[in-house]
Amino acid sequence: MGQVVIVGASRGIGLALAREYASAGARVTATSRNRTDLLDDCGATQIHGIDVRDIKSLRDLADQIEGPVDVLIVCAGVLTRESLDDMDASRIMEQFAINAVGPMQVVASLRGALTVGSKVAIVTSRMGSIADNSSGGMYGYRMSKAAVNAGGKSLAIDLKPDGISVMLVHPGYVRTDMTGGNGFISAEESARGIWERVAALSLEQTGTFWHQDGSPLPW
Repeated sequence: MGQVVIVGASRGIGLALAREYASAGARVTATSRNRTDLLDDCGATQIHGIDVRDIKSLRDLADQIEGPVDVLIVCAGVLTRESLDDMDASRIMEQFAINAVGPMQVVASLRGALTVGSKVAIVTSRMGSIADNSSGGMYGYRMSKAAVNAGGKSLAIDLKPDGISVMLVHPGYVRTDMTGGNGFISAEESARGIWERVAALSLEQTGTFWHQDGSPLPW
C-alpha cells in the first residue's frame, strides 16, 4: 500500500484513519500539533509540531518525509458557530486559515513527494455545498468549506498532468469532539468510508466531491 500521510491525526477522524491504514499494512506518517501516545500506539510514525497555518512547520514536515507519498489526507479542521447575531470576524478568518488555506499549503509543501499515481484527499464537509444548504447559519464554517472545495477543484486540474488525483470527501455527521459527541456514525465508521472512497479514486474521478458513504455531493 506504500506510504500514507495524514495531516491532523491526533484525534477523531484523523486518528481513526491512521489506525485504519496502519492495520491495512500501510506505512503511516501522521501529524499533530501536540504529541499524543495514541498515534504511537497505532503504529504510525508521528511528526508533531505541525500547524497547517504555519508554512515553516509544513516545510519542516516535507523535509522529514522519506520516499514518495502514495496517499495524502488532510484532516485538520476547526468549527465555530457564527450567526447573524454573532458575526465574529476573527473566528471566521481562523476557520478560513485552517479549513481552506491550510490544505492548499499542505499540498504545495508536499508536492515534491507526490508522484504518478499519488492520491490527495481533503476532508471537507457537505456544509460547504451551496446547493445542499437548506438550514443557513454556521457562516464561517460553511464559507471556509466552500472555499476549500473550490481550492481542491483547482488542485485537481493542476495536478492531473502529473498523474496525481484529488478528491473532496465529506466524512458524515461523526461523533467527535468537534460535534460535541453528537452524530450518526463513529469516527471508525467514517474512516472506513473515507478509506473506500480513496481506494476507488482515479484520474477519471479527480476533482469530485463525495460523501464517505459513496454518494456524490453537489457543489
